[in-house]
Amino acid sequence: MPHESVTKKFYSISATSTGGRDGHTKSADGTVDVKLGKPSTSNPVANPETLFAAGYAACYNGALAHVAQQDGVDVSGAETTADVTLGETATGVGLAVEIVTTIPGVDAETAQALADKAHEFCPYSKATRGNIDVTVVGKPA
Repeated sequence: MPHESVTKKFYSISATSTGGRDGHTKSADGTVDVKLGKPSTSNPVANPETLFAAGYAACYNGALAHVAQQDGVDVSGAETTADVTLGETATGVGLAVEIVTTIPGVDAETAQALADKAHEFCPYSKATRGNIDVTVVGKPA
């Protein structure tokens, strides 16, 4: 996908972090105000990957609603999960994402087609395209 510049601003927000993975992050409007910690299965705590997964899942689900509406398909009961993996790469550390969206009332082919369209439209998908591995799975409920 070619570079895209923002030509009309819809929304802008900032967040400030101190202390890195063992610190604190707060959005300018105060809606996100979270203590962070290193990823751990024995002591779950919010971390950058948690925040990325939450944002990607929400953004993608909104993109799905948009593209489905254009196709005349009701996806109001759809559920999207973003599974974010942090791991070693050839050059250090990186991310991978699996997006799984479950859409009630459609067949498997339609679910995957809508999932693929949402992936083309979603701003998070555009931002990660060509940078990290992202797998998209659409399935019927």
